[in-house]
Amino acid sequence: MTEPTDLTRTRGAWQALHIFYAANPQPLLVKCVRPLIDGLTADGLIDGHFFINYWLEGPHVRLRLRPVTPAAEAEVRRRAEESVAAFLTARPALYEVDSGFLNEFYNTLFDIEFPDGDRGAFTGPDGRMNLRPNNSYSREPYEPEYGKYGGPLGIELAEWHFAHSSDLVMDALGRMNLHLRTVLLGTSAQLMMVMAATFLPDREELADYLDSYYEFWHKAFPGTGFIGSTEYDRSYADTAPGLARRFAAVRAALSSGETGRLPEFLAGWAGHCRELRDRAQALARSGNLVFRSWDGTRDEPVTDPAEALPRLLSPYLHMTNNRLHVTIRDEAYLAHLLGRVLREAPAQPEHEVAP
Repeated sequence: MTEPTDLTRTRGAWQALHIFYAANPQPLLVKCVRPLIDGLTADGLIDGHFFINYWLEGPHVRLRLRPVTPAAEAEVRRRAEESVAAFLTARPALYEVDSGFLNEFYNTLFDIEFPDGDRGAFTGPDGRMNLRPNNSYSREPYEPEYGKYGGPLGIELAEWHFAHSSDLVMDALGRMNLHLRTVLLGTSAQLMMVMAATFLPDREELADYLDSYYEFWHKAFPGTGFIGSTEYDRSYADTAPGLARRFAAVRAALSSGETGRLPEFLAGWAGHCRELRDRAQALARSGNLVFRSWDGTRDEPVTDPAEALPRLLSPYLHMTNNRLHVTIRDEAYLAHLLGRVLREAPAQPEHEVAP
């Protein structure tokens, strides 16, 4: 399962650059990463790209670029490193993570991520997580998560989707006031609505899924108070009516196929999610999705789309929220709200609901 397909061998190897930037990544993504990707694409040097935000060894952006051929690898690396170095010199992050709450938070994540595993490469003599220098970058190996995304062809699909998700987020960062919490959470909630309802159109199944998605994060942080429920309920009364109307409008547009009724950024996302779902279903039916079991002991071929789609939906949702810089706590909160709204809102005929 860890071998690339013949198709991927005709292109260059993925180039991974980790950019340690202890600040909101919005300027890095908008002013550096997006122009870099646009330039490399326009010059015919790459045919794949995406980014994620990560915390291990300090907050950083993991940028992945796919050269079109092995001969293009050196030029892609050169241009990427030059662009990143110039940005870090011109607009360095001023915050340091070596003290205070944020360091404690990252060490909590570290303890959860590596409860019994090999921590030696990431820890100092005191047993705490190492921190890379702020405003630095390094080349790193690209290690696809074959077991999570269904094997080599599942990874190919995920990488195609990640490029679209990355572009969507970088466009939104450049055009929308995502630095405002209400705008950020509203945008995230609507993107989650569209993707989840596209993959799971049945109301009851979707509500069950959203509940289970919240429970997953709640159980992932036991005893930390990080993922709550009581405080979520306190804001429900104010949030529910508007959220219910929006969710009903989204589901109505999706079920009727009239996604052009949605706001432009949601309409484009709906079309992409529909194609992503169809491709995932085709891979399952053809026997080309092979996941790693939850306990990591065996491979599990999945040929039933009804099983494959929820399994892929979770990492797809999470990674889009990751790119938006939505916290896991807020992601869990939104799943909780969306699931409750779906269960408690009156079941209106969806063709009668206007967006």
